[in-house]
Amino acid sequence: MIITYHGGECLKFSQGDTTLVLNPHDKKSSFGGVRFGANVVAVSLHHPDFNATESITGNPFVIDTPGEYEVGEVGVRGYGILVNYDGEPRYNTIYQIHFEGINIVHLGALQDVDIDPKILGEFGDIDILILPIGGGDVLQVPAAAKLATKLEAHAVIPVHYDKAALTAFLKELDSAAQPLEKFTIKKKDLEALQGEVVVLSA
Repeated sequence: MIITYHGGECLKFSQGDTTLVLNPHDKKSSFGGVRFGANVVAVSLHHPDFNATESITGNPFVIDTPGEYEVGEVGVRGYGILVNYDGEPRYNTIYQIHFEGINIVHLGALQDVDIDPKILGEFGDIDILILPIGGGDVLQVPAAAKLATKLEAHAVIPVHYDKAALTAFLKELDSAAQPLEKFTIKKKDLEALQGEVVVLSA
């Protein structure tokens, strides 16, 4: 599996002929627009920072509400929680994705580390945790680091940050991770990692 980061909370996961995109941002967003093809698109929040599904080509299957979905080789389960983003209460969907045997959890626009224990119990052994660390409308660095440690994922990918937040997050987790253009990984390689922070350049 190849994972690339496109700013904000947008990531692309590719394996063979299947591509999954999470949270593509609109050109109206402060993160700027994105445009590429995919088979599946999942949206955590109905806001231009997350929901530019029209910019994704290839007639993808769009997931933008909590629930359980299976699209080809990709299994998706979404859990809805209430957050306040850009000054308004909105529903944020946390996604758990099974792709190529890899268990991926993307927390979306999470603000509070106190996730419902029932949701936490569904996560199981997390291979890749994707969490926002930039503060403001999403988790502050100390809270994000605390949650990353608690969830014990094999690999942790921070998103939704500026340079200062990333530096502070790496310091909190005692990580010397350097930015990568892409993260190429297999299930068996993930199992050997313990809380490895993976920084992807946008």
